[in-house]
Amino acid sequence: MEILFWISIFIIFYVFIGYGIVISVLAKFKASDTPVALEDEDLPHVTLLVAAFNEEDIIDEKISNCLALDYPKEKLHIAMVTDGSTDNTNHLIEQHPSITLHYTPQRAGKIAAVNRVMPTIDTPITIFSDANVMINAQGLRELVKHFQNNRVAAVSGEKTVLSQKADGASSSGEGFYWKYESYLKKKDAEWNSLVGSAGELFAIRTHLYEPIDTNTLIEDFVLTMTLAAKGYKVAYEPKALALETGSANMEEETKRKVRISAGGIQAVIKLLPLLNLMRYGKLSFQYISHRVLRWTLMPLALLGATLAVPFLAIANGIYLIPAIACLLIYALAAMGYLMRNNPTRIKALYIPYYFLYMHYCVVLGWKKYFTGQQKVTWEKAKRANLPLQQVESLN
Repeated sequence: MEILFWISIFIIFYVFIGYGIVISVLAKFKASDTPVALEDEDLPHVTLLVAAFNEEDIIDEKISNCLALDYPKEKLHIAMVTDGSTDNTNHLIEQHPSITLHYTPQRAGKIAAVNRVMPTIDTPITIFSDANVMINAQGLRELVKHFQNNRVAAVSGEKTVLSQKADGASSSGEGFYWKYESYLKKKDAEWNSLVGSAGELFAIRTHLYEPIDTNTLIEDFVLTMTLAAKGYKVAYEPKALALETGSANMEEETKRKVRISAGGIQAVIKLLPLLNLMRYGKLSFQYISHRVLRWTLMPLALLGATLAVPFLAIANGIYLIPAIACLLIYALAAMGYLMRNNPTRIKALYIPYYFLYMHYCVVLGWKKYFTGQQKVTWEKAKRANLPLQQVESLN
């Protein structure tokens, strides 16, 4: 029990605190290579590719956001792919002749739609964005400046979760998580390369795009990790903001978290060669520390520590402190669960609950993936409603 406890505690500490310390120290001793901003005449032609499915509620706001971006109009080509959409999305897009619409009635998933459209894109840079994500005005400029470095194959923007002063566990928990995640991403990229990209906003060199298996659940992560495995750098730009609201409630958040968790374990299997430290060195170290342990051992470590500590506390009084700490965490998590959909200004109350909840979703993701229940054409999670003015204020 003692061995199980300390191994579990080490894994928990390393994944959520230790790796952050290690990568921060490593990045501190790496020379900065921050690129300079490009003048209008030096900016490349880019295609902003937006994948949408039945997004009539948000597509007008997305279009307005795209058209308002601070990028030379003659160099910005906007394309939207809406395969399988059955609502008013296509009609709303067609009201804007400057936007190229790609559509087929068959719905085969986002990655199948993107694979179909990519051969038609002739700009050197392609920027991917989701329909429910708004981009800050300078976002595209901030992304493309990194391509001055020929080693850079892709650049990820920063996901920013918008919330209100008083919010429920979904927005509050996701917001806390992404603040720390963004910090780790920044340090990963400073030291070596970003470990995968979130699909809300990222750019790649168009000629480096290779079709991804259409059964891939988190295709953006697999795509950018594949590029990194080939020796390219995936850069990170914290000034290119992908702005979105949190899930409408925890039930909706669960849909999203379980899908990502199922995609995570699928990615570990698909990218199995990347576990070879002898071959991939720095990248393997980052990948295992930042991603693989979260998607594999973390839930087991939490379970191991929880099961071991009561027995240890009975046998040895020194373990009373961790036993009480464990009890306190679970008590706070239970309180967070009971008030999970109730808005509060004291958002830190949700941290213990959201922390445990994330790893519960990992286990559900394992189950859905290995039983074949997680489909690539998932049911999207409903998002909280916030006025567009909050997005515009961050541009």
